[in-house]
Amino acid sequence: MSIHAKKLAVHSVPKTLHAAALDHPGGPEVLSIHSLPMPELDPSDVLITVHTAGVGGWDADMRDGWSPSGRTRFPLVLGSDGAGTVAAMGSRVRRFKPGDRVYAYGWDNPKGGFYAEYVAVTAETVAHIPESLDLKHAGAIPVTGLTALQGVDDALHIKKGQAVVIHGASGGVGSLALQFAKLRGARVLATASGEDGLAFVRDLGADMAADGRHEDITATVRGFAPDGVDAVHALAGGAALDRCIEAVRDGGRVAYPNGVEPKPKKRRGIEIISYDATAGVREFERLGQAIKAAKPKIKIAAEYALADASKAHERLAAGHVLGKIVLRIR
Repeated sequence: MSIHAKKLAVHSVPKTLHAAALDHPGGPEVLSIHSLPMPELDPSDVLITVHTAGVGGWDADMRDGWSPSGRTRFPLVLGSDGAGTVAAMGSRVRRFKPGDRVYAYGWDNPKGGFYAEYVAVTAETVAHIPESLDLKHAGAIPVTGLTALQGVDDALHIKKGQAVVIHGASGGVGSLALQFAKLRGARVLATASGEDGLAFVRDLGADMAADGRHEDITATVRGFAPDGVDAVHALAGGAALDRCIEAVRDGGRVAYPNGVEPKPKKRRGIEIISYDATAGVREFERLGQAIKAAKPKIKIAAEYALADASKAHERLAAGHVLGKIVLRIR
């Protein structure tokens, strides 16, 4: 693209934006619409016109006062991921042009989150959207997709024919982990709660579904894999997870993304792995390949306007979210 075109792209961007932000920690009610300055672009940044932003439990933790870096600047714009179109780029960015459909992951972004009309993130954490996804579903998947895929492939090394438990399979991460484990050829027992949760994970392709709260999960898992399961992807903590781990074979693996509480307890003969999802060019390439191959069903549990971000957090707090909550920005 010419320098002139790049200048036009930048000049067409307004000087302010609307965002759902908070001025101090608190409950969902602290989220309100703010008018904020447009973030300045560094040479390696991409400015995205946000269409859809993901809403996750980590957003609620930050709203309550937790900070990944230990430092919080107010007003704080939440939102770690989303999708939209490229509005402008820094001088060193070559992979994108204005108008490109992109999705991105900006964890603890110092220039503000995705609950906004625009977001500026480093180009390394931005990728072109796979052709099979529209902007709404693409906006729901960066954090959950990267977390799911890296758990299945990098932490658990799931292979064809292995018996795997996806614990908490009806949530945003779990629903994708289930489908990526099936893509790798695993036999999957998915845990969920309620008849709707069990029906949901069966529809995603689970070989067996179990209600971890209301049945003898250890016996169910042992019936599924009499010699013990090879791996557990733990996306929810607690007693039901502990009972799943009791059915893991000697030498098996349990992996959980950091933030799952309570953490699974150490057990002799079983490797317990914690991990953080990472975003980069290669990581998004792998995610794109998995999306193309698996054609995953991406369940939008609820959708809210930007002005109703507080209602989205109220829905999050109510629990039993099948899939992902999103904010509709555009």
